[in-house]
Amino acid sequence: MNVIFHRVSIRKYQEKPVEEEKIEKMLRAAMAAPSACNQQPWEYYVVTNKEMIEKLSKVSPYSGCAKDAPLVFVPCYRSGLIAPSYADIDMSASVENLLLQADALGLGAVWMGISPQIDRMKDVKDVLGIREDLSAFALIPCGYPAEERSQQDRYEVERILFVR
Repeated sequence: MNVIFHRVSIRKYQEKPVEEEKIEKMLRAAMAAPSACNQQPWEYYVVTNKEMIEKLSKVSPYSGCAKDAPLVFVPCYRSGLIAPSYADIDMSASVENLLLQADALGLGAVWMGISPQIDRMKDVKDVLGIREDLSAFALIPCGYPAEERSQQDRYEVERILFVR
């Protein structure tokens, strides 16, 4: 589980495509996440079209670095769920799995929140022509890192409360 202590947000990418096998491994990891009532709300758009990536890089003030990524995952959640109020939690578990698998494969990625910002969700939907029954959750630019960063130690014993 060293990948948990290695993964960082990567925002700069080499001009090198991500292999199909690695894309599948990341999606398998994402879809192995737990979910409320086993509802598995996720559907993933896998965007490699440079024109679409350029458009996605403009949907948020924070998504500019996506423009240089060779790949952007767009996780979406379905409507009509058994436990809809847990969709964001389920999607977060799925995205974290994808990020950890990306790191394990020697790739870099960053999680860019889209949900619950309605305007950003609509902009992503419009760019990709996302189906009506799906809601965009995030943008995950991904690729071979063109930067090297180390993870901060975020452990703070003061934030741990024991109830015995």
